[in-house]
Amino acid sequence: MDILHTTPRDDGFSMPAEFDRHDGCLMIWPVRSDSWRSGGWPARKAFVAVASAIAQSEEVTMLVDPSQYETARVMLPPQVRLVEMQTDDAWARDVCPTFVRNAAGEIRGIDWGFNAWGGLVDGLYFPWDRDNHVARKVCDLYRADCYDCRDFILEGGSIHSDGEGTILTTESCLCSAGRNPSMSKDQITDKLCETLGASRVLWLPRGIYGDETNEHVDNICAFTAPGKVVLAWTDDETDPQYALSKACETYLKQQTDAHGRTLTVTRLPIPQTPVCIREDECDELDLWDGEPTRTPDERLAASYVNFYLANDAVIVPQFDDPMDTAACEILAAQFPDRKIIPIAAREILLGGGNIHCITQQIPKGKRRSFYA
Repeated sequence: MDILHTTPRDDGFSMPAEFDRHDGCLMIWPVRSDSWRSGGWPARKAFVAVASAIAQSEEVTMLVDPSQYETARVMLPPQVRLVEMQTDDAWARDVCPTFVRNAAGEIRGIDWGFNAWGGLVDGLYFPWDRDNHVARKVCDLYRADCYDCRDFILEGGSIHSDGEGTILTTESCLCSAGRNPSMSKDQITDKLCETLGASRVLWLPRGIYGDETNEHVDNICAFTAPGKVVLAWTDDETDPQYALSKACETYLKQQTDAHGRTLTVTRLPIPQTPVCIREDECDELDLWDGEPTRTPDERLAASYVNFYLANDAVIVPQFDDPMDTAACEILAAQFPDRKIIPIAAREILLGGGNIHCITQQIPKGKRRSFYA
C-alpha cells in the first residue's frame, strides 16, 4: 500500500454513488459499554441482523476487538469475514476509508482525520486515536493505496455522492467549530471537490433534530439515483424537525446538480412518534468520565433515510412505528430492483446512529497487485 499525498481529482479518481455495485461492506463489532447498553449484547444482535441481511448479496467484513473474536464468530453467519482490529467504537461509516475509483476501475481509499465528531469542542468521547487509525489499516487490508487527508476532519456519514460529480452535505456539520474551524465554507467546498473528484457541492442547511454528529447528511437526505433524493420529512408543523426538513426541501428545490439537472425530492417520513430512550435503558449504560451519556426521555435522531444499499437489497431501519411500513414502501418504489429488508434498529439508535452509520461500502473495482 502506498500513502499518497496527491489529490484524487488530480489523479482521476472520484467517489462512486452508493447505489453502484459493491465488492463488499465493512462493519465494526460493538463493544463500548457507554455507547451500547448491557455490555453491548442487545446491540450485537442488531448488528448480526444487519450483517446477515447484507451478506445475502455482498461480502461483509466485520472488524472485531481481539477480546470479542470468539463471541462474534459464534454469533455471525459463516460467510461474514472477521478481522481483528482495535477501535474506540463501532461507527464504520465514520472511521473507515471513503473509497474513490477511476475510469479504469481502480480503487483507492481516503484516510480522513477523525476526532469523534467535534474533538475537544463538542466531540462525544476521548481519546479517539484507535478510530483515527482504522482507515489506513483497512486500506492496507484491502491492498488499496491510501490518500493521506488526516489534516481535514470529516466523517463518512457527512457526505453523499451521486457518482456523477455532485456531493450532498450539511452546513451544520462540516461548518461546525469542532471540525475545521480555520476553513471557510468555500474552502471546505474546494476540499470536498478535490478529494471526492466532484464539481458541485450541495449544502443542506440542517439535518435531523437532536443528531449529536452536528447533523450528518446521511440521516436527512440521500441520493437514490442521479438527480433524485429522499428527504426525511414530517407533516407535523409542531415537531421541531418540521422547520429543519422544510429548510432543506426549499434549498434542494432551488438547486441543480453537477450536470444541471433539477432535483426530484421524495419525502420520506420520520417515525410518527418520537423515539426516546427509557430510564431503564439509560441505567444499563456505563458512565463516561463520570457522566451519563444519555438521559431518560432524551429524543433520539430516528430516521429511515439511514438505510444501507446492498447490491440486491435495501436494509431499512424499523422503530416499531406506524411509519415503518410507509418508509419501506417509498424506498421499494425508489429501488424496484432491490429487495426491501426491514431490521429492528432501536438498539443501534440507542448508540447514537443507525444502519447506514454502522456500515461502509467498498465499491466494485480493482485493487493494487504487487505481483505480475
